[in-house]
Amino acid sequence: MAIEMVLLTPLLVAFMMLIVAGGRFVARQGDVDSVTRDAARAASLERNAESAASVARSVAAASIPAGAACQPAEVDASNWTPGGSVGVTIRCRVSYSGLGLIGLPGSAGVEGSSVAPLDKFRRTE
Repeated sequence: MAIEMVLLTPLLVAFMMLIVAGGRFVARQGDVDSVTRDAARAASLERNAESAASVARSVAAASIPAGAACQPAEVDASNWTPGGSVGVTIRCRVSYSGLGLIGLPGSAGVEGSSVAPLDKFRRTE
């Protein structure tokens, strides 16, 4: 029985670390998707493309969880016309520090994009 425990314990610990790594990845992906959705929605409510880009970046910066390694939001307002759309893309890194026992790399990339439509009956500049 003792030999079985000595052999199985490292495998069980490695499996638990793999579950934690997957949880970190899924949680960060959900955070990034939520931030891009909120930033795109906030940008779609603005009157011009310049203020939309500014608002989207500020909403994204304020909404990203503390400790997240994310690049500034990229805002695509090239289709800024009534009935058009505005898009936001954010790229982050998920840290796997502390989980090195299972051979994962130091971090992995996560990207989220969201597009919000512009009201076709609203006046834009």
